[in-house]
Amino acid sequence: MKIAFVSPYDWLTPGGVNRHIQQLTERFEANGHDVHILAPATGEHDNERLIAIGRPVPVPASGSTARIALSPRLGRQVRQALNEHEFDVVHVHEPLMPTLPIQVLRASRSVNPNVVNVGTFHATKDGGNRLYSYGRRLLKRWFREIDGKITVSPPAQRYVSRYFPGYYNVIPNGIEVPRFADPTLEPLTEFEDGLVNILYVGRAEKRKGLGLLLRAFGIVNARDPNTRLIVVGPDSRMKRRYRTSVEREGRRGIVFVDDVSDADLPRYYRTADIFCSPATGHESQGYVLLEALSAGTPIVASNIDGYASVITDDVDGLLARPRDPLAIAEALTALVRSPQRRARLAAAGRKRADEYSWPRVTSRVLSYYERLRDDRAAHARTLRASARRHD
Repeated sequence: MKIAFVSPYDWLTPGGVNRHIQQLTERFEANGHDVHILAPATGEHDNERLIAIGRPVPVPASGSTARIALSPRLGRQVRQALNEHEFDVVHVHEPLMPTLPIQVLRASRSVNPNVVNVGTFHATKDGGNRLYSYGRRLLKRWFREIDGKITVSPPAQRYVSRYFPGYYNVIPNGIEVPRFADPTLEPLTEFEDGLVNILYVGRAEKRKGLGLLLRAFGIVNARDPNTRLIVVGPDSRMKRRYRTSVEREGRRGIVFVDDVSDADLPRYYRTADIFCSPATGHESQGYVLLEALSAGTPIVASNIDGYASVITDDVDGLLARPRDPLAIAEALTALVRSPQRRARLAAAGRKRADEYSWPRVTSRVLSYYERLRDDRAAHARTLRASARRHD
């Protein structure tokens, strides 16, 4: 098949949706499919599969910043790309985001009447979506152009179906299980000193809950001084603010690590005794949870819908009340003091991770494409037969 993946986000800025598309691209190509990526890009790139369309600009979104192309003049480039490659499947991620996904849905059927349009909805947002709410009447026009609809989790399905009811196939984000489960990975020697290591991985945004974790760790460390918190994530103004606060207060046992490479990240999970993600909301699934499950690192996470769709409390992780540092501290303390419980959760987590392995996810997506193509071909045959009857 000739497949187009469409991302609304700057391809040269790392993010969950783009990582998802890149992984699918690699696996589809390994299966013999011809794949291209349509996405905005900020500058030069050497990705021969990328068709850069539009210049992204930063837009505040759900407590973070999304870099998307907002120009309404993308139509000519979109049509040129679709005409040149004649895709069998156009798979649009966040299909109702402005403006590239909508331009693709607008043009794909006029370029190729037999194309199958697929849309994956990744996001969820506490309190609803103003764009969907106020723009629903207009967006329904493009929503109807989508033949197959995917959400990455049940919470994401509930979220989008509030505005656009219909059938959604729930196919989760995938994870490279062998990369994190590799038994030859060595822990980082600088943290192998007998302390219980608690790991946080993510951006230092308010919605990710790092401030809550720093407060919770203060409680944990006061109870059990043989603990350490390792904060891994990109450098940012907010992260520097947290670091300055910790240093000013003279707090012990907290280590900030910036810009860890993809190659080194699994070693941090292998080094950790516990992984903690105290996000406050806006999480449809939680990619970091999949990394920790794959690595066999026991998890403490906030009990929000997206996380609860992955973790079952006291089966393959612990879920704590959101926005509650004391509840997070209690869950962390319970695992700090019980190596046996950590081992039990870790073993169950490794089994759970297999459900999100990329080979399984890839197979499900490709099978869905085939069903949609068969349905569209059958519909076309019905229309032709009806036309002949009326001649």
